[in-house]
Amino acid sequence: MFSFIKIVLRNLIRGPSTEPYPFGKASAPKGLRGKVKFDAHNCVACRMCEHVCAGGAIQFSEVPDKSGLKFTLWHNTCAFCGLCEYYCPTKAIHLTGDYHTAHLQKDKYGYVETGLVKYQPCANCGTPMVPVSPRLLSLAYGQVNGDIARLTHLCSECRRQICDPVSSNRSEVK
Repeated sequence: MFSFIKIVLRNLIRGPSTEPYPFGKASAPKGLRGKVKFDAHNCVACRMCEHVCAGGAIQFSEVPDKSGLKFTLWHNTCAFCGLCEYYCPTKAIHLTGDYHTAHLQKDKYGYVETGLVKYQPCANCGTPMVPVSPRLLSLAYGQVNGDIARLTHLCSECRRQICDPVSSNRSEVK
């Protein structure tokens, strides 16, 4: 009996040993894989994240007005495995330390992360294309010179015409 009172008194003096959540801020452990954040500016629409997603939570679809690709991630389906972040070549996907995923049942279809990868017109022919990510350029080339920068504004067909020394259409490209 006395040992129990001793433990109670010791615990009262020390204070609580747990997080005060939900009444206070709770810290996330280092390396926690929480909710996904998407950066459309760095995305090259390679769709590797969609391919490796263990839960099938990631989907790319063309927007109705054909102005770009819509990225959708359903948080209710995400397993927080981190494969999308690991395989993203430009690090456009990042798992945060935010693990708060509680929501009302009526909000389950709105609990998504979305983004829009806008198309840009080819500087030569006007064909809509996914813009080249500056992050991808720095990974591939390190320093980007003027020739490389000029090629980033051209679609694959126009780049092929400019870079192919055998091409007879070379003079047609602006």
